[in-house]
Amino acid sequence: MTIELPDRLSVDPDSPFHDADLLQNEIGVRFNGAEKTNVEEYCISEGWIKVAAGKALDRKGKPLTLKLKGTVEVWIKDKPEG
Repeated sequence: MTIELPDRLSVDPDSPFHDADLLQNEIGVRFNGAEKTNVEEYCISEGWIKVAAGKALDRKGKPLTLKLKGTVEVWIKDKPEG
């Protein structure tokens, strides 16, 4: 059984691109050849990711993000057995 990842996905529950069921899986993101672990949102077709800008928060308590443009690859990581 393979899970099809969407073109755009966000970890923010208020985003229209949030999918809680899909986020139960561990999703890997490679940006410009380097694996990233702090991605808040990605879009494959437009070629960008949003990452948290340190520990800074906006006035609603959500992390401030930076939009980085480049090559985006995503996959579902295998669950370790045990």
